[in-house]
Amino acid sequence: MTSGPTHRAPSLQARDLRAGYAGRVVVDGLDLAVPRRAVTVVVGANACGKSTLLKTLARALRPLGGTVLLDGSDVAGVPSRAFARSVGMLPQDPVAPDGLSVADLVGRGRHPHHGWLDRWTAHDDEVVAQALAATGTTELADRHVDELSGGQRQRVWIAMALAQDPDVLLLDEPTTFLDLTHQLEVLDLLRDLNRERGTTIVMVLHDLNLAARYADHLVVMADGAVLAEGAPSQVITAQVLRDAFRLEAVVVPDPVTGGPMIVPGRPSAKVSLT
Repeated sequence: MTSGPTHRAPSLQARDLRAGYAGRVVVDGLDLAVPRRAVTVVVGANACGKSTLLKTLARALRPLGGTVLLDGSDVAGVPSRAFARSVGMLPQDPVAPDGLSVADLVGRGRHPHHGWLDRWTAHDDEVVAQALAATGTTELADRHVDELSGGQRQRVWIAMALAQDPDVLLLDEPTTFLDLTHQLEVLDLLRDLNRERGTTIVMVLHDLNLAARYADHLVVMADGAVLAEGAPSQVITAQVLRDAFRLEAVVVPDPVTGGPMIVPGRPSAKVSLT
């Protein structure tokens, strides 16, 4: 991926955050300060509030209480275009309009950088081309998004997020639909984006070993709050796995990175599937 200008490092925080749906509180009393220019990975059991947290940080969901702050200002008061230039969000199940080409979808990532009368520029073309190349989707540019496989669509959506070029990029399960090789390629791409451009990355992952491998800062959620956070080597312990996932496991050194690797045993209590 071609290096671009180093991003500024805005602060993104949640203070005493309460969030949910139709009066049902999912996130309750959560405090989080996202480390600047780092890769933060949020993990936790199903229904613990991971996606709800990300949606609220992205301003896609209005808090029921507390605040989300961008550079110390409540995000509710930040103009939409300015917010989109600073914070980008790739949801878990994005949907494209019927008949939209890949190139057009990725190009939509440039909208926050244009005023009403601004024209498309050669720089926009370059950014879109780089995003397509970085995600291995250049050959798909003229195809319709609805013709693609699940894995191809996921990479195209990530390309759109890259084209938006935000200072903070939030991704909810960006490796969904991808086989292991493509999961690693996408996570390497996001880490490179962080290292080369200083983009603050916040993503939700289900795979704990991938989370431990790629996170600079790991956030473990349970029951709508932060159970533990910090470097993976400090956070990934048998007790935290037991408390957050009801999982008995052994934590050993990852033979590739030296960081923590989880060898699961059995659930410590029967998990309801409903």
